[in-house]
Amino acid sequence: MALSQRLEFRQTQSLVMTPQLMQAIKLLQLSNLDLAAFVEDEIEKNPLLDRAGDNAEPPVAGEATAEGAEGGGEFGASGGEDFGGEGSSDFTDPAAAGAFEPGTEEWMHRDLGSRSDIEQTLDTGMENVFPEEPAEAAARAAQDSAPASYTEWGGGASSDEGYNLEAFVAAETSLADHLAEQLAVAVTTPSQRLIGQYLIDLVDDAGYLPADLGDAAERLGASQDDVEAVVQVLQTFDPPGICARNLSECLAIQLRERDRYDPAMQALVEHLDLLAKRDVASLRKICGVDDEDLVDMIGEIRHLDPKPGLKFGSSRVQTIVPDVFVRPGPDGGWLVELNSDTLPKVLVNQSYYSELSKTIRKDGDKSYFSDCLQNATWLVRALDQRARTILKVATEIVRQQDGFFTHGVKHLRPLNLKAVADAIQMHESTVSRVTANKYMATNRGTFELKYFFTASIASADGGEAHSAEAVRHQIRQLIDSEDPSAILSDDTIVERLREAGIDIARRTVAKYREAMRIPSSVQRRRDKQNMLGTPSAAASRSRDTAPA
Repeated sequence: MALSQRLEFRQTQSLVMTPQLMQAIKLLQLSNLDLAAFVEDEIEKNPLLDRAGDNAEPPVAGEATAEGAEGGGEFGASGGEDFGGEGSSDFTDPAAAGAFEPGTEEWMHRDLGSRSDIEQTLDTGMENVFPEEPAEAAARAAQDSAPASYTEWGGGASSDEGYNLEAFVAAETSLADHLAEQLAVAVTTPSQRLIGQYLIDLVDDAGYLPADLGDAAERLGASQDDVEAVVQVLQTFDPPGICARNLSECLAIQLRERDRYDPAMQALVEHLDLLAKRDVASLRKICGVDDEDLVDMIGEIRHLDPKPGLKFGSSRVQTIVPDVFVRPGPDGGWLVELNSDTLPKVLVNQSYYSELSKTIRKDGDKSYFSDCLQNATWLVRALDQRARTILKVATEIVRQQDGFFTHGVKHLRPLNLKAVADAIQMHESTVSRVTANKYMATNRGTFELKYFFTASIASADGGEAHSAEAVRHQIRQLIDSEDPSAILSDDTIVERLREAGIDIARRTVAKYREAMRIPSSVQRRRDKQNMLGTPSAAASRSRDTAPA
């Protein structure tokens, strides 16, 4: 077999995951908050990236304020709108400023000469004209010196726009700090303070300690009795019910604080499981009270705080900002538009790069700024492509689910990622990334984009399939409208749904009901009868068999 060399040309297609492509894919699945943080970080690292409307430098008098707009669209267009803020004094005309000074005299603008000329005119030294005491001189120097930071300003009014009001806002007290302050007063022994501080660090946001503190005693090298003694001290702190190990103990601490922890109330607190089941007959028998006293006791339990620790350092709830708005159109359709407030507005400063390229001589600097220009250009394109993709996916979702926007949840259709991906000619993974952490504001509320993708449930008569979310809505409607004297069981709900043309199994109904946190038919019957004041069958039987 002879060996030979030859040249061949082959044309192939391949997809290479470049860093820019990976960045574009990453941007698709970011929420608006994460995207804003990412863009902010890129602006800090890249000198050629600017926010739209920011000024690269103050405009010079006599020059156009829109200078440099050719390099980045809106860049520099608002250059003359920031006067009057910080640093505006550098551009103030002294002659114009002096015209506003009250009592301006001509001698104030006269040149008095150098220090030696003034001393020769006065026939004495400058320090002898208006001598100051050392204390006064020090006070004047301290008064004239500029503060190192805004937080050094004293109280009172200030015309400085950089006046920091946050320096005067009281810091939020956390639960751990609140308990530590009480621990310093209540406990004086160093060993008990050490145990107490360790236990305070174990308290969760709701104000509870772990149920088992054996590991704490072993880690601290203390006995279980010493740890239990400190726990008893911590449970006397404010707020009442703090540092409990379970709900019963938390309620018991609060009842002792109110001097209402009698034997009957103790029995009720120790059987909270029966209270959750609304087993009134068993509770009345265990507590040894009549119906009226039991109702009063349950009312007191409801007025207690099961999570006392949430009063301190509660986390701030972040409001959902929609990425897409859907509004009714004039022709009866729907208008889909992006929320411009959630889209980062960044521009490439081409003028700055052109100026730098004329002065840079080193190859390393040229390579660095070339990379910065390339990355900035790619980021702007990736953000634009992200916005277009979100709008395209949202428009297709609205087209597929037009019945939902017109008639409500009952008309929500089954939809999967493949149907949307095929319609807009994209991959399913792209649609999945776009719909993650994105929200749509509609006339029926704000929904996550993934809300509109639901599984399908077959129709009983062989017609069009039903959406799982629409079926959940019908199950909730059936349960909400049921008669207290005729509670619907899961089997009855299945029959009602099949009459409506929905083929569904009983276990699916039970799964949907539990997902919506709807109790079983037995529990619902007890709850509704207790609300109406009608005794349940079990309570009636126990009352009939009770001795006179």
